[in-house]
Amino acid sequence: MSEYDLVVRSGTVVDGSGGEPFRADVAVVGGRVAEVGRVRGTGAREVDAEGAVVAPGFVDIHTHYDGQAAWDSTLQPSSWHGVTTVVGGNCGVGFAPVKPEDRDQLIALMEGVEDIPGTALHEGLSWDWETFGDYLDALERRPRDLDYATQVPHAALRIFAMGRRAVAREAATREEIAQMARLAVESIAAGALGFTTSRTLNHKTKTGVLTPVYGSADEELVEISRAVGGTGTGVLQLITDFDDVAEDFALMRQMAKVSGRPLSVSVFQNPVHPGRFREILAEITAANAAGLEIRAQVGARGMGILLGLQCTLHPFTTNRVWRTIAHLPVAEQAARMADPRMRAAILAAQTDEKDTITPGGLRTDRYDAMHELGPVPDYEPPRAMSLRARAEREHRTPEEVAYDVLVKDEGRGIIYQPFTNYAEGNLDAVREMLGHPHTVPGLGDGGAHVGSICDSSFPSTLLQHWVRERPHGRLALPFVVQRQSRDTARAVGLRDRGELKPGFKADLNVIDLDRMRTHRPEMVYDLPGGGRRLLQRVEGYRHTFVSGVETYREGEPTGALPGRVVRGARSARPA
Repeated sequence: MSEYDLVVRSGTVVDGSGGEPFRADVAVVGGRVAEVGRVRGTGAREVDAEGAVVAPGFVDIHTHYDGQAAWDSTLQPSSWHGVTTVVGGNCGVGFAPVKPEDRDQLIALMEGVEDIPGTALHEGLSWDWETFGDYLDALERRPRDLDYATQVPHAALRIFAMGRRAVAREAATREEIAQMARLAVESIAAGALGFTTSRTLNHKTKTGVLTPVYGSADEELVEISRAVGGTGTGVLQLITDFDDVAEDFALMRQMAKVSGRPLSVSVFQNPVHPGRFREILAEITAANAAGLEIRAQVGARGMGILLGLQCTLHPFTTNRVWRTIAHLPVAEQAARMADPRMRAAILAAQTDEKDTITPGGLRTDRYDAMHELGPVPDYEPPRAMSLRARAEREHRTPEEVAYDVLVKDEGRGIIYQPFTNYAEGNLDAVREMLGHPHTVPGLGDGGAHVGSICDSSFPSTLLQHWVRERPHGRLALPFVVQRQSRDTARAVGLRDRGELKPGFKADLNVIDLDRMRTHRPEMVYDLPGGGRRLLQRVEGYRHTFVSGVETYREGEPTGALPGRVVRGARSARPA
């Protein structure tokens, strides 16, 4: 009879602690790591990891699978990229607590803020919950391919307590603030990892209405934070525009101080103020020196938008000639656009500046910042490869170059336009943020922006680009694994995972780093109601295990669904 459930043998172990890699076996019993070293006993399942990296499963703390987790057992694309735990409920949006009459409001908010089709949400959500605990109960009834944890969102609390007054962004009364605080405490007690909110103008409903939490009084956020702190557990998360860094930090310091709880905030390089992220990181460093646990969540590459005929937007979205064929299937659009007469008509109509501005105010003529995303995506393309630079070399217009990219491969061509983290035309600012002592990787937004963004591949970018491929300024493998596993897990209070040590949860990856390669995102139509979403595959993950059970082998699901809902913080379990 075997002594262990699983033994992964002869791999290069990068255990998540930040220490140097070492050759060892990893043995698992009962979903926990039992031994790391030279394992003499046998396993009911033995895996040969010769030539591969054996690392903890990755913990993605910034996703928006709030809807998908309710109807889907496979939380792809995250589970393709070595992720074994995801955290939802970020940025103040989610689906609990909720009164029956307010369900449509929460759907409209999620549809607008996170670009998730309303039809998919209407058809996919069962709504067999009202309280946050009910919501977790509903999620627990569905097994999945990774562990799912979530947080209680401010918008849901505000709408529950204030109804239409919250949607109108009216000031909350003392009684309403007290009710939101009580609801937050009840949610934490039921299993929420924390409380999240938003203070950005970018978060709006599909009709352009600001999120109900925008402009909420400082008193409201401070009192909810104080209540969360009274539970002795939980974290705080927010996103803000940092138009006034001092003002934002005054609030964040107060929230962290009255709660005594860790707080994280989204940080990226703003193209208008490219050096401001350093000012923000300096404030975070000062806060930690003062005893306040504040950290930044940062991206692994430039964050922006994917443009294409199959995507939500592209440079010809508002073109009056293209709109005459917009109703056609993408492949048929591309075929029509390949006709020289149609091509000439569309390009001739692309003359008025207003035709390059979407109804949401987004410019789609920034050709100097647009790059073709090839079959092997380059997320740090030089400016010389922008569509405008290509046009100048080829003596064509940028519109012509963009047009030809879009119609490639039966309309599956994609243009990548980074908005943030790319002000200098490289990822040096990202390198600086990733290496800061008070940051963790995040902001991949898995489950959200499904028609225009596919950043849940960030963990693979960290390995492929930052560890293996970048010509300069690479990051060490132990550092990257530590940041994406142990540090992210600790950031949300999940201290039972993220390291390959006896007693820790047996979530692990066997990775062929030399073979790792992300593919170009592709559009699939598998959401409820036939909705579309972008997915991105990757090569190089030989095996992924959740609680010692293999969930993926060479990128394909095994059919095992050992993932569970994680209720509340977790302590490290001794061996």
